[in-house]
Amino acid sequence: MEYVLAVAILLFFGFILFLIFGPCFTVQQQSAAIVQRFGRFTRVGLPGLNFKLPIVETVAGRINLRVQQLDVRVETKTEDNVFVHVVVSVQYSVLPDKVYDAYYKLSDPHTQMSAFVFDVVRARVPRLKLDDVFEKKDEIADAVKNELAHVMYDFGYGIVKALVTDIEPDRKVKDAMNEINAAQRLRIAATEKGEADRILKVKAAEAEAQSKALQGRGIADQRRAIVEGLRESVDEFQKSVPGTSAQDVMNLVLMTQYFDTLKEIGATSRSNTILIPHTPGNLNELSTQMRDAMISADLVTHEARSRSMQEVNGDEVVHPSAKRHGHES
Repeated sequence: MEYVLAVAILLFFGFILFLIFGPCFTVQQQSAAIVQRFGRFTRVGLPGLNFKLPIVETVAGRINLRVQQLDVRVETKTEDNVFVHVVVSVQYSVLPDKVYDAYYKLSDPHTQMSAFVFDVVRARVPRLKLDDVFEKKDEIADAVKNELAHVMYDFGYGIVKALVTDIEPDRKVKDAMNEINAAQRLRIAATEKGEADRILKVKAAEAEAQSKALQGRGIADQRRAIVEGLRESVDEFQKSVPGTSAQDVMNLVLMTQYFDTLKEIGATSRSNTILIPHTPGNLNELSTQMRDAMISADLVTHEARSRSMQEVNGDEVVHPSAKRHGHES
């Protein structure tokens, strides 16, 4: 019984050793296996089932052929002496025909690529101002890709893409930039608001001017209609009542308007109208005063125009009263 148990244990360990050092091994898709014979590179195992010589050949390692990403955070300084952290994401993969170089030439590819990223970023960013760093981040990424692609190709790696994923200046600088942006936007908003207020005032002034023009036109039409109506009334009255003069008719019209005005004032409970002497006997006097005022205004206007013309022609201005005294003497 003990003999059978010992044989079973030996068979089990033999099977395990066969699996480990046996002739068969598998390689996953998008991977490659490095096969060595007594420590020397023999071949690359491709995806699928592979065979090797037991004990003589071994699988030294496996390499992932899929695209991988390396994020490198670089601290550097800009031309305007602002320290920033630039995060560069490098997407790379092992070239299928250079698996040997990728496995044997580099012991730590991440460290190697990070060193080149540091070198390129710290060579480009110090020549740019902070605002230009944000605007030209694609140029920085292209420079990193070109440098890495040229160097890492000899080590069996291909650079798919390099991206500047983040540019983070100091917190105080970021707050200052936000304040500058806010101030610029407030200035633009104030300018737009002032322009809107100006447009509203201009439109209101234009509307008021048009309203005044229409109002004046309406008043002129109203007065023209009143004059026309008065003329027709005077003509009809003179035809109906022989022997009446135009002055008599105008006095009658004034009397009628006078009583109509009193009627309208009396019909209003709240009125701030101030009445001049309004006895019926004063209508002739009121008409005379109005006529004299109009004649005086015309004389003053004519005198002012004559004086202006004389000043333009260089003549001496002589007051009419002085002329009158001169004739009397």
